[in-house]
Amino acid sequence: MLELNLQQVGMAIAGGVLIGLASSLLILLNGRIAGISGILGGLLHPGTNDVAWRFTFLAGLVVSPLVYSLLATLPLVEVEAEPWLLILAGLLVGFGTRLGSGCTSGHGVCGIARVSRRSIAATLVFIVSGMLTVYVMRHLL
Repeated sequence: MLELNLQQVGMAIAGGVLIGLASSLLILLNGRIAGISGILGGLLHPGTNDVAWRFTFLAGLVVSPLVYSLLATLPLVEVEAEPWLLILAGLLVGFGTRLGSGCTSGHGVCGIARVSRRSIAATLVFIVSGMLTVYVMRHLL
């Protein structure tokens, strides 16, 4: 049974608020969508004055857990999958991101906030695909 931990709930709410604040500030101050795949992909063929903000945003994703670890204990993450399965999963996520013209952060956080029908549809597909994958992996295989 799932046990409700108020500290974890509070941390999840704080994380959601910070994601919303960061994506709101990026679109308000820079006119850009906080879709991680788009930000990362834009570094491959950057436009004028496009590298600094992209690099800074991605660096923040890497540095933030390190700063957090100075203040609190990071949660223990246990990965029970084989390395080849993780590689396959990463490739499939990359393919899906390209196929869906964006990732969960771009569609799910920013697109839904902009009431984009394409993003709402994409997010529903992400969620249903994830649910089906978990069901198949845990109950059928």
